[in-house]
Amino acid sequence: MNNTFMQKFIEIAGRIGSQRHLVAIRDGFVATMPLIIIGSLAVLINNFPAFGSFSIVDILNNIFGDGNWQTVGGSIWNATFAVIGLLISFTIAYNLAKSYEVDGLSAGLISIASYIMLVPVTEDFGLNMNWLGTQGLFVAIIVALIVTELFRLLIQANITIKMPEGVPEGVTRSFAALIPAMIILAFVGLFQAIVSVFVEISVFEVIFNLIQEPLQGLGNTLPAALVVAFLNHLLWFFGLHGTNIIGSVIEPVYLPLIEQNANLFQQGMSAFDVPNIVTKPFLDSFVFMGGSGTTLALLIAIFIVIRREKNHPYREVAKLSAPAGLFNINEPVIFGLPIVLNPVFLIPFIIVPVTLTIISYFALSWGLVPKTVAIVPWNIPPILSGYLVTGGSVKGIILQLVNLTVAILLYVPFVMAGVRAMKEKMGGQ
Repeated sequence: MNNTFMQKFIEIAGRIGSQRHLVAIRDGFVATMPLIIIGSLAVLINNFPAFGSFSIVDILNNIFGDGNWQTVGGSIWNATFAVIGLLISFTIAYNLAKSYEVDGLSAGLISIASYIMLVPVTEDFGLNMNWLGTQGLFVAIIVALIVTELFRLLIQANITIKMPEGVPEGVTRSFAALIPAMIILAFVGLFQAIVSVFVEISVFEVIFNLIQEPLQGLGNTLPAALVVAFLNHLLWFFGLHGTNIIGSVIEPVYLPLIEQNANLFQQGMSAFDVPNIVTKPFLDSFVFMGGSGTTLALLIAIFIVIRREKNHPYREVAKLSAPAGLFNINEPVIFGLPIVLNPVFLIPFIIVPVTLTIISYFALSWGLVPKTVAIVPWNIPPILSGYLVTGGSVKGIILQLVNLTVAILLYVPFVMAGVRAMKEKMGGQ
């Protein structure tokens, strides 16, 4: 590969990965991930499958009455996934403001207030909850970024109320944000009035129809999933954190898709019948087993190929990396083997996840395996994760085992080639 092109690619990807606004979006989603996972697991528990004649749901219904206990999970859902747009409007604004070293708390609060101002109201003058969740994600991102930039400019222009020395810091910050908040909220209110008069639908509906819905439709396709898998691993090969770099782009697209699946599953729809195939759990559980590159399969392939040479460098790295690899932490093998800038492993590191994406997509689209209906913590080991994300289906486990087997078979010849290359190199010294 041409060195000039490679250096240019690394430079551009590095700039994208460190771009202030993309980092704020990524960190904003990361901050809400615990709540997203809790809300998703609440839905999963509410609809937990029976093990033969043993049913947790039946037992709980007998204790608390039919469905009464499920109100707990429903309340958790309403406080997490159902208002994720509102939460994101705060977390992105907070992180972006902190990157500028201005008051993140004030920026986040003003962003939330602005977001709520734009939410359509129902006939009884209540907020339309449909737009507080994932359907409002793109508006949340746009509002957070614009409001924070305006807040920063007003603060840096000293359009603030100065408090005398000796006033508590919290009071000083509050008064410093007063005039910027007043200006920003007045601007948002004026914008909302103009949109209502001339467009006659809310800005949420405009953004959803023009941007979010088309992107979600595109994201739920095999070509889009292949692009994500390819770019993620190409960036990792050059030593760049592919997951972080593309995370700020794919999270707003894939989070609404899993939310829709989970919501329908909560309402009683089968995991086979929910509409969306490609979601973040789809990639995390069926493609990125052991981490990016399905490196759990690579570790197994190393143990298969190198059985006799107990002190072989590959085997030593694999032994050290295996415990972390079971929990999808693969930096030890990526940088220890290494995979980064190692031409021997370039092809399998990219081909394996692309192949598994194709297998998994058709397994779900043909109805052989239930679609994903829950988000689980990213460090849940394979087998358990496959069971949970499919709503408690053994078929999710079977797909993971099939994918691991395919990945191992693909990695084995390249491990053998790497071992030969290492022997030749050592023999020539």
